[in-house]
Amino acid sequence: MNSLERFYATINREPVDRPAAWLGMPDIQSQPALFAYYGVRSLHELKLAIGDDFYAVEVPYKSPSASAIFAAFDWYMDGNVDAEERTLTADGCFKDAEEPEDLNFFDWPDPSKYIDPEECRRRVDMAPEDKVTLGMMWSAHFQDTCAAFGMETALMNMIANPEIYDAVNEKILQFYLKANEIFYEATKGRLNAVLIGNDMGSQRGLIISPEMVRRFVIPGCRRLVDQAHSYGLKVIYHSCGSIADIIPDLIDAGVDAIHPIQALAAGMDARNLKEKFEGRVSFCGGVDTQELLVHHSPAEVRAKVKELRELFPTGLIISPSHEAIMPDVPPENIHALFEEATKIYE
Repeated sequence: MNSLERFYATINREPVDRPAAWLGMPDIQSQPALFAYYGVRSLHELKLAIGDDFYAVEVPYKSPSASAIFAAFDWYMDGNVDAEERTLTADGCFKDAEEPEDLNFFDWPDPSKYIDPEECRRRVDMAPEDKVTLGMMWSAHFQDTCAAFGMETALMNMIANPEIYDAVNEKILQFYLKANEIFYEATKGRLNAVLIGNDMGSQRGLIISPEMVRRFVIPGCRRLVDQAHSYGLKVIYHSCGSIADIIPDLIDAGVDAIHPIQALAAGMDARNLKEKFEGRVSFCGGVDTQELLVHHSPAEVRAKVKELRELFPTGLIISPSHEAIMPDVPPENIHALFEEATKIYE
């Protein structure tokens, strides 16, 4: 099997020669040590060296942050478009909004002014032919709506003023649907899958109730998934933390795989997920980045990967339990992870 065949078989929970495996997106500060360990000069060469089945492509926003939306929120707060400094808990530009008319001052960005279709094509055309080309769409409407108000205000509005929350959420969803359409149209026929997500979990449970997730997050999830499926793309849906309680809702919304199986979060161990959801959805992740990859030996990493392979002979993309490999992960443990994950089944 090549990487593409392996990925589609994994997503469809069909027999595979070995698990599909994804490195994720190593933090820029962790890359030099990985490059030195493998004797390579670039992330592209690293992924080829370790046997990564994926080639991830970020949406090329002409913006200093993950999207034009977040940068615009920051601009209205303090004129500093370096949105990397803002947090979800900081007051947002709609913190005092009570009626839909209170949103009229905001100049909602037009995605077509921030995304160059030619640049989208150029980036995707760099993907090796036999790798899974994965669009990193994110489209984090829940997180961005929280940023628009400030987390505390956003959560209170869900309860006390859902109309104003819905109005902002809808605008953000429209932005992402248009942005994704530009990317999908520009890369039609070259993209295989997308990663979409909203962080809804903490270490111990959801940060809002399952009922609130169903009311405020799942409808947008469904629209984004339906859009991706209309282009023939598989959808990997991301949320950090303990989200076991709303995995049935994500399945119902049509997602093809759940990412990242944050292994130490409550209810997210691989055995529990297999028992509850086997045959209903695929998964991506499972190799703990909080303790195992940081503090344990390569032998212990190998043992965990072997356990995951036995639990999920298919239906699991083996990957670190967060897409960003940080500098505290020794390269030896990444080597152990991939050497064990890429062994062909006997």
